[in-house]
Amino acid sequence: MLIGIPAMLGPELLATLRAMGHGDEIALVDGNYPALEHARRLIRADGLPLIPLLDAILQVLPVDDFVPEALFRASVKGNPSLTDPVHEEMEAVCSRRAPDYALVALDGNAFYARVKNAHTIVATSEPRLYANIIIRKGVVYPEKD
Repeated sequence: MLIGIPAMLGPELLATLRAMGHGDEIALVDGNYPALEHARRLIRADGLPLIPLLDAILQVLPVDDFVPEALFRASVKGNPSLTDPVHEEMEAVCSRRAPDYALVALDGNAFYARVKNAHTIVATSEPRLYANIIIRKGVVYPEKD
């Protein structure tokens, strides 16, 4: 346990978040996602639901402010105009932790392609369908004197 670090962020995930560079992307996926098949690097987060893990990650990971879009989610049946209640929960977390960023819905093919190129996939035990999100890492600015 560490002071100020959410307990659900285990050593492997913390090391990965720290090792990622500016512009690298991390995908948090639900229990039905083919994570092993799509991952360059895979972290198992068995037993953890997606929403609390997303909240914990956004407490320590800066979101990229060098690009107009840095948060992406899956879509219901690949249609970006459709939403699911889990997307509203993602939106609420992102609005609280990264208020300057929109959560962009991607169609099925675009989302899968982006996940396959992600630095890391975190496979959760989230049971709800379409509960998948990608975060593009930003920078930590130096403190001003």
